[in-house]
Order: sequence, then structure tokens, then C-alpha cells
Amino acid sequence: MNNTLRCLAVFSTVACVIAVSIWGPETLAKYKDRGILNQPNIETVEQAGEGYRYQMNANEKLYILSRCLGTQMVSENDLTNTDLAYEDLEGSYVFVRKYNGPSGKEITDEEIYATCNEGLEMLKTLGILPEEVREVNAASYDATLYSAIDVLEPRNNVVVWKMELSNSQRNANKANRLIDACIDADDGRIYEFYARTSLAWGEIDTDAIVEAWRTYMGLSAPSAYESDNPLLEATPYFKKYVFSGMGEGRTIVTVGYYEGINELFLKIS
Repeated sequence: MNNTLRCLAVFSTVACVIAVSIWGPETLAKYKDRGILNQPNIETVEQAGEGYRYQMNANEKLYILSRCLGTQMVSENDLTNTDLAYEDLEGSYVFVRKYNGPSGKEITDEEIYATCNEGLEMLKTLGILPEEVREVNAASYDATLYSAIDVLEPRNNVVVWKMELSNSQRNANKANRLIDACIDADDGRIYEFYARTSLAWGEIDTDAIVEAWRTYMGLSAPSAYESDNPLLEATPYFKKYVFSGMGEGRTIVTVGYYEGINELFLKIS
């Protein structure tokens, strides 16, 4: 009798284990689903599609742009052509015209002129440009969208607007006018500019301009440029500054002045 009871107990235990292993997970899943379905739930996830350029700091963005300006220029359509891969491009950086326009996160064609004027007003307030520099408008200026891309790591890219005095205005009076500028397509900050003013070189404090500009851009403090070679520019009136970039890279920022046409410039290289 005792043996029979023990056998029944063992059989019952085994049967319970088998039942739990078969129906337990399904039952638990249904119970969990009832707690989730028809209930608002918030979950924090990483946006895998978001470009790396939105995570770069100001010094890194400036460096990528400086390496790309003046390099090989190709169209955005060329980069989607299977006959032209990134490995086929000369050099490690390219400046690509974005014929497809802003992606939706960037300043639009309709907004860029107002954004540029806001940037000019900020530079005037900071003492970087004189008040006499005139506003831009769509009738007199051309705005073109570009991507500055690190070919070896294409996610490292900076999208910018190039604002240039239109060819139809090249023979017009350029006094107190912006000649061209490079503007961040995300936040509207002005990376570099060339502008006609009534200033003389002796009235321009390059140290004050760079300090105000680097604060405006969110950059770290620059270090001294080691060379004082007067032949580095097409004008004897300039001063250069060194900003840290990515890794061991660096960006050179030049504040200069073209005498005769009274053109003040701040450029990166």
C-alpha cells in the first residue's frame, strides 16, 4: 500500500512538472501581455538612424569642415552611383553638393536668408563685424547646401549652407556687403565669412574677434600659431590661431584683411 502511494506521489509530481513546462510559459506570457496591452508604455531607445555628426562637438565639426573645404567636390547623386564608391575618391575628405536639399532636420531654402541675417546680427553684437554690414536677401545672394564628409568614416559629416553674393551682383557696389559665408545647416552659426567694411587694418583687433567668435561657436581656447611667415596669405594683414580638432588633427583659423577693397575675413583651413 505504501509503495502504491509513493508511486502515485512520484507520478503526480512528474505530471505537475511536465504540465508546468508545457503550459507554464504560455500562461505567463498571456498574463504579461494582459499587463501591457491597451496600456501606455514609455521606453527609451537609441536612434540608430541618427547621424554621428549630431554627436560631434564644436571643435570636431570645425575640423571636419576645414579638411573638406577646397577639396574634391562631387554631387550627392554621384555618391549614390554604383560606379563611384567612397574608395574611388581622391583624398580622405570631400565637399558634396546636396542637390536633394535639406533632410528635414536642417535649415531650409526658405529659412536660410533670415538665418544668415540673424547670424550677422549676432556677429555685430559680439563686435566681430561692424554694424554697417548689410543684410542678405534672395534677390542678391545664392545659397547652396553642402555636406563635408570624412570619406573613411562617412558618418562624420557636417552639413553647411554656402551664402555667396550672386554673380549678377559681382559688378555692383560691394561696400559694406557680405561677400560669402559658410553657415551651419543645423544651428545657423557662421563658420567663416568675407565682408566688405569701412574698417582699416589698424582698427581690427584680431585677438578680440577670435575670442568672441570661438565663444559664439562653442570652441575650446586656441593656441598660438608657430609660424609668422608673411607669405602664408595673399595679404600681409592677418593673424592665425590653432584649434584642436579630432585626434591629433588641428584647425587653423585666420583673421585677415585685404587692403584696397577693405575686406575683412575669418576663414578656416
